[in-house]
Amino acid sequence: MLSEAVLGEAAALLALCRVRGLKLAAAESCTGGLVAAVLTSIPGSSDVFERGFVTYSNEAKETMLGVPAALIEREGAVSEAVAKEMAAGAIRNSSASLAVSITGVAGPGGGTPQKPVGLVWLGAARFGGEVRSERHLFPGDRAAVRAASVAAALALLAAMAEPLPPSG
Repeated sequence: MLSEAVLGEAAALLALCRVRGLKLAAAESCTGGLVAAVLTSIPGSSDVFERGFVTYSNEAKETMLGVPAALIEREGAVSEAVAKEMAAGAIRNSSASLAVSITGVAGPGGGTPQKPVGLVWLGAARFGGEVRSERHLFPGDRAAVRAASVAAALALLAAMAEPLPPSG
């Protein structure tokens, strides 16, 4: 699970955040804490990684992150709206400046025609502003979907850590 490539991406992300003075948080469902595990496997990560939320159940999403139960009921736990709200909730419930969230169907069961195995929504929030989302449909078994989700989350955090373009 912790490939050299993913560990390299994690180390680069931590270095970028360190230079920019950013703290990170992760709100994870289908990955069960793997983003936090990858980031904290890098020595010195404690000055950047602030906390992780493993919110595997809907109740955990509600109580730990403040995701409204009505939103989960209406959109489903695996949805863009819930991913964005999870990321925003991680910002609200931490001292992080950037947060990523992951919610998906890792398989092998649980998929539907509308939400097949491999469907993963990522959310990312910046303190005081922007919330992004990404939809992915990852191939492979449960381990492959979870590994691809972690890599995508690290890439999304790295994109969010870049400076905002000038407005105007």
